[in-house]
Amino acid sequence: MALHLGDTAPDFTADTTAGPISFHEWAGDSWVVLFSHPADFTPVCTTELSRVAQLQSEWDARGVKPIAVSVDSAEDHASWRPQIEAFGQTTVGFPIIADQDKAVAELYDMIHPGEGDTSSVRSVFVIDPAKKVRLSITYPKSVGRNFEEILRAVDALQTTDRASVSTPVDWRVGEKIIVPPTLSTEDARERFDDVEEHFPYLRTANIRAGV
Repeated sequence: MALHLGDTAPDFTADTTAGPISFHEWAGDSWVVLFSHPADFTPVCTTELSRVAQLQSEWDARGVKPIAVSVDSAEDHASWRPQIEAFGQTTVGFPIIADQDKAVAELYDMIHPGEGDTSSVRSVFVIDPAKKVRLSITYPKSVGRNFEEILRAVDALQTTDRASVSTPVDWRVGEKIIVPPTLSTEDARERFDDVEEHFPYLRTANIRAGV
């Protein structure tokens, strides 16, 4: 069954490169980026996991735990890891889940038979501290992901949660947000800085420091 935004992320137990985990317990109070890759020792996946490792300080700054999953064994993952690290001149500090029985892939609908085999496609799930699925993206196997965009989306989710606002296209931290339509322009000017009314339904503003 496909997961929808707002659903509770399924719990599971699995072997990983960091040892056995219970997913919800491992996640704790953190945000999580769970992402699948089709197979170990493959070119696109090597570049992707390397990039996730390079961004470790960015994940840490946002309170995010990345975790990868594929249908290969933990032993294969461990053998592959030095190549990931060598490619990106980095250290892989996040776990890689061994999903040989495809239990996790099936829980999260990561198997697309039309892709030619039963390995997982490039799915991404952003999961909040309440264990709710907040964002999901699926790429075909031939297309590498943009993890800078996933970081940007996490920033947007965390900001909209904290400030009860929306974000416009291509938004990044420090740029203007969208004022909620339920808030009058007068009230918006009391709450935000530099409120600009483009149309009655579209107003932008800066979030005040500390909000």
